[in-house]
Amino acid sequence: MSEKTEWDEELDARGHLCPIPVLKARKKLKSMARGEVLCLLADDPAAVIDVPHFCAEAGHELISSEEIDEGESLRSYLIRRG
Repeated sequence: MSEKTEWDEELDARGHLCPIPVLKARKKLKSMARGEVLCLLADDPAAVIDVPHFCAEAGHELISSEEIDEGESLRSYLIRRG
């Protein structure tokens, strides 16, 4: 995961398929203050498309998207609440 950016909340959405990771992220971000950062962990292959699209549509900033474990398709997404 990114060592440069810290996050305020973490959401583990491993094992959930589209659209659940994005729906869980939306709910979590609503409870966070503007400018706070959410670290979303997801292994859904569709998340690489869904998460950036969600951020663009909802006005959040996708800070980073990094592969954590290639074997499990696990990625971390750092999202700053807009």
